[in-house]
Amino acid sequence: MTVGKRKSLISWLFLAPSLLGVTVFFVAPFFVVIYYSLIDNPIQQNFVGFNNFINVWKNAAFKQAGVNTMQFSFLAVPLAVILSLFLAAVMESRIPGKSYFRTFFLSPLMVPTASVVLIWQVFFNYNGIINNAMQLLGADKIDFLKSDKAQIVIVVLFLWKNLGYNMILFMAALASIPKELMEVAALENASKFQVFWYVKVRYMSSTILFVAIMSLINSFKVFREIYLMTGDYPYSSLYMMQHFMNNTFASLDYQKLSAAAIIMFMVVSGLVYIMYQVENFYGKDLEG
Repeated sequence: MTVGKRKSLISWLFLAPSLLGVTVFFVAPFFVVIYYSLIDNPIQQNFVGFNNFINVWKNAAFKQAGVNTMQFSFLAVPLAVILSLFLAAVMESRIPGKSYFRTFFLSPLMVPTASVVLIWQVFFNYNGIINNAMQLLGADKIDFLKSDKAQIVIVVLFLWKNLGYNMILFMAALASIPKELMEVAALENASKFQVFWYVKVRYMSSTILFVAIMSLINSFKVFREIYLMTGDYPYSSLYMMQHFMNNTFASLDYQKLSAAAIIMFMVVSGLVYIMYQVENFYGKDLEG
């Protein structure tokens, strides 16, 4: 056996445990989900083609959950990216108390989910701090989590939890920008806005993509907080895709659950692909 083949064999031996774990816990279950989405039930296992997908697509609860989830993600994810990028730019400048400012935005990462829910209930409950303050100002009370403003409350919660982590990523990306680029921009008499938009943002395009994808993934995880505050069947605007999945699983409707999971996977994959294409177009001339 040659030295090259021996090294290759050793590499595959080291990779084998990880490959086995990924296959058993990720790849195999994914194909099981595809199989369940194409049969009538796990007992009889009759092939029904795309009937499960059609039934799920026509399901009113699935439509409501899908619309609410897309509305939340399309609002929360761009805000998470833009605001965290703004905060990172502010932290890069010389401002007093910068360390305290950074600690304030990072503190939500250390707070357990149950505690976060408790804090939000104290603020936005019908008899909470916000409503008491509104009464002092002469306004009527609002049951925030059972009104049209419910999703805004969850967006604020999502931003509060995720801005600090995103900000750290952007601060690291800003620190890695080559000083030569900044010096060239200064020699060309570029304005601060031009330096930020045409140099910093374009150089950070891959980081922005990563933060956007992570924020998109985290936007689907907001179900935990909503569930703890409102239960299985919250106000209509808070009924997310995860509620539909959880309730479908509770009813043991595996074929409907599998079909919904495949549709969700395709939608998320499409969004990630679009983000990759935008990043590739915007930052391609900086990768050479």
